[in-house]
Amino acid sequence: MGLDKHGSEMFIERRGVIGAFLHWLRRGRDRLRAARRGRRTNKQRFSRLAFLLAAIFLFCVVALGLNMFLHGKMEGRASSTLAVKVADTAKGADTVKEVNSVQEASIVSGVGKKPTTKHRKRHLPCEITLSDSVKNLVEPSSFINFTQFSLHYIEKEEHSIPRFGGHQNLGEREKSFHARSQKLHCGFVKGPARFPSTGFDLDEKDKLYMNTCKVVVSSCIFGSSDFLRRPTSKRITEYSKKNVCFVMFVDEETLATLSSEGNIPDDTGHIGLWKIVVVKNLPYKDMRRTGKVPKLLSHRLFPSSRYSIWLDSKMRLYTDPMLIIEYFLWRTRSEFAISNHYDRHCVWEEVLQNKRLNKYNHTAIDEQFLVYQSDGLTKFDPADPNTPLPSYVPEGSFIVRAHTPMSNLFSCLWFNEVDRFTSRDQLSFAYTYLKLRRLNPDRQFRLHMFKDCERRAIAKLFHHRELPVPASP
Repeated sequence: MGLDKHGSEMFIERRGVIGAFLHWLRRGRDRLRAARRGRRTNKQRFSRLAFLLAAIFLFCVVALGLNMFLHGKMEGRASSTLAVKVADTAKGADTVKEVNSVQEASIVSGVGKKPTTKHRKRHLPCEITLSDSVKNLVEPSSFINFTQFSLHYIEKEEHSIPRFGGHQNLGEREKSFHARSQKLHCGFVKGPARFPSTGFDLDEKDKLYMNTCKVVVSSCIFGSSDFLRRPTSKRITEYSKKNVCFVMFVDEETLATLSSEGNIPDDTGHIGLWKIVVVKNLPYKDMRRTGKVPKLLSHRLFPSSRYSIWLDSKMRLYTDPMLIIEYFLWRTRSEFAISNHYDRHCVWEEVLQNKRLNKYNHTAIDEQFLVYQSDGLTKFDPADPNTPLPSYVPEGSFIVRAHTPMSNLFSCLWFNEVDRFTSRDQLSFAYTYLKLRRLNPDRQFRLHMFKDCERRAIAKLFHHRELPVPASP
């Protein structure tokens, strides 16, 4: 019995050890299976996450592409909507008299700081319908039926401190806005004989050449502020190459820079289509103000010309000049054509933008703006049917004009404002036009302000070289 009992006990003991061992094996096997299932689950989760991220990326790419496509389509409507919003905002904020707007503008937050816009707006050209050929162009017989009077210009002043723009007093300034036969300041004023020239001196050979021009395309680069951009020759007809003067005004510094870049005038003084005319003794230290001389006074520089096209140096012309004149002047029966600004339409907004970007001394801007408000300048209202222009702020890089008495008078008046106040001609454009119109209700000035996208359709736009901000006056 003892042996049997001992043997039985030994059996039970051995069975417990073996069972525990088998149990451990089963647990290990179960753990191994669980680990395998976990790895499969992790792989599935990773695959799903990768697929989700790929789908999100694809959606973003499609959305961005669609947004860029639709932006060009909606540009025209967006610009008009912006103008309405600007006008409405200005109305709501105008809780005091307009004559105090300069003081209000001075304390607007953010003045003097560059805008923090994340994305720059894209402004695209629009389709325009030019004539098929210059061969069939005929100047309309009724085109010359504009207001007629005679303009003469003050050539000399007996002043101890001679100035290129002269010393126009306020009484003379007021009288000059009346469209009648008169003698007025319009640049190129010389001092007494004992004083040197007041500036913008040209070689006599260049003057003789300029006196022969009947149709002119002109531009300028002063202070090496830009690159030389030649008109696209294959887009210019042989007729225009023979009958249109292409004149680029430069100073000696710019000529040296162009030569160092490989742009050397040939024996006739040309670089491509551009006739290079060197200006010595610049009339202003501010290169931007000096640039307003050829920009606004083409009728003074080209006294025999009937038409002129101003092209900023940041643009390359790739449309025939005669087609441009037919499209912007003859077809619209206009004597002066300029595009509206691509973003801003109210002078109030242009003032603030000039301050934000520190385009000019803030005090000088305020003084000019205060004078204009006190003399009747009002905010642009696109909803007003009596508003004479689609915008009070121009994009002045492209101007087409006939050299008629009213066009020449307006150009002189506009230049005189630039000479008297700041060189920012966009600030003085609306005031000059509106005052000329107000004081001459019976003498129409046919100014055509066209869309900025039309300007982009006839010339390619580039960026200027970096130009230092002029010292405060």
